[in-house]
Amino acid sequence: MTSGTGRRSAAELDVVVVGSVNLDLVARLERLPSPGETLTSRGVTRHPGGKGANQALACARLGATVRLVGAVGSDPLADEALALLRSEGVDLAAVTSVEDAPTGTAMIQVDDHGDTTIVIDTGANGFVTTDDLAADLVLTVLEVPDEAVAAAMAAPGFTVLNAAPARAVDEAVLRTVDLLSVNDDEHAILGRTADLDALAAVVVTHGASGATLYRRGREVASAEPPVVDAVDGTAAGDAFTAALALSLVEGLPDDEALTRACAVGALTATRAGAQPALPTLDELHAFLEAHA
Repeated sequence: MTSGTGRRSAAELDVVVVGSVNLDLVARLERLPSPGETLTSRGVTRHPGGKGANQALACARLGATVRLVGAVGSDPLADEALALLRSEGVDLAAVTSVEDAPTGTAMIQVDDHGDTTIVIDTGANGFVTTDDLAADLVLTVLEVPDEAVAAAMAAPGFTVLNAAPARAVDEAVLRTVDLLSVNDDEHAILGRTADLDALAAVVVTHGASGATLYRRGREVASAEPPVVDAVDGTAAGDAFTAALALSLVEGLPDDEALTRACAVGALTATRAGAQPALPTLDELHAFLEAHA
């Protein structure tokens, strides 16, 4: 499926995200430590996170109807990790509770420039299974098992793989993807084992320098985000991917969709936490007007 088949609003779209649910433990530091170095944080906060859950909430806040397929442990962290998704109307009926693993966690360090290091304990995310995945838009990430990724990318609708954290992906699965979203490092890792120029569409993010969109290896759009004071880049890539996917399925031209996605990522980076930082549609419109 490709973009440009007629304009639709996000409110008309059904989205399924097959992805991870984590509780993020975030330490704020003046700078990130060097190997072997111990630093004292300014405090630790807890936020709902996980790349799949972040993208589900990002799509919901941008106006879509969203269902999350995932897994949590049968522990006290589960409710905390799902709290924002539940309160903002994301359908959690396909999020299972497993006995054999704890709810996933992420240990995150954030410095004064908004740069991060992240270590994930997969936990229950390793037990994600799929059910009916029919939707206008199906997104997945690499924080869930390969079988769940393959099922999501074989689903009807516009399929998006945010290939993070980076690992090799079967090239047959990649060829079913309508949009592959990667940063520069992930692009290099996947490119060692697959011909990414053969894919329908690939977007490569370059941090504060923006992003480039390719179709069958040909550059079709590039965009830079508005200049902002970054506070926390934890969920900026998740917000970017969700916004670009929605924009393309809505029918926006490639350059307009990419510009909008860069703005969503930049706005997300101006606020602390993963899911708490994700913007609503009204906040995005105000941000775009302020940076026009």
